[in-house]
Amino acid sequence: MAQKSTIYKVELSVSDMDRHYYETHKLTVAKHPSETDERMMVRLLAFALNAHEHLELTKGLSNDDEPDIWQKSLSGELELWVALGLPSEKVVRQSSGKARDVIVYCYGGNTAQMWWDKIKNSTTRFDNLQVINLAENETGDLAKLANRSMKLQVNIQDGEVMVSVDDAIVYVNPAIWKGAKQ
Repeated sequence: MAQKSTIYKVELSVSDMDRHYYETHKLTVAKHPSETDERMMVRLLAFALNAHEHLELTKGLSNDDEPDIWQKSLSGELELWVALGLPSEKVVRQSSGKARDVIVYCYGGNTAQMWWDKIKNSTTRFDNLQVINLAENETGDLAKLANRSMKLQVNIQDGEVMVSVDDAIVYVNPAIWKGAKQ
């Protein structure tokens, strides 16, 4: 019998001084049985970094044809495709063709660096692609914040991120490995 997803209820308050976005999102997050707390928290961080009224968590690991997060226009066009981890070069190429903007949030320390060294030369032609690395120690600290019922506060200023749950605070400094050319 297949394991079922674990449901997390998240109240995500985003204060993004860089984009002048201030909103609280009530999210129901289905954590796939194979998903780690670290990956789920990176998913929530990526949501906060791109927060918008039309941004949605997708089925993610349950569906290979969808990103982890996307934003569609009112007419259904894919405006933003957000992938987590270390997607294959093929997935990066396909998503860059499907969406106006693509962001890959990679993490995993040396493994992420080896992945990027392997595919970076083949991604230069994708002007709509951004690759952002999250430090291994920071994503590990985020994983420790995971709880089935969370009130998550994310403050973003000058590219630096502060994530807090109750009295616990984690600082995240996303490193831009590839910026979009637009």
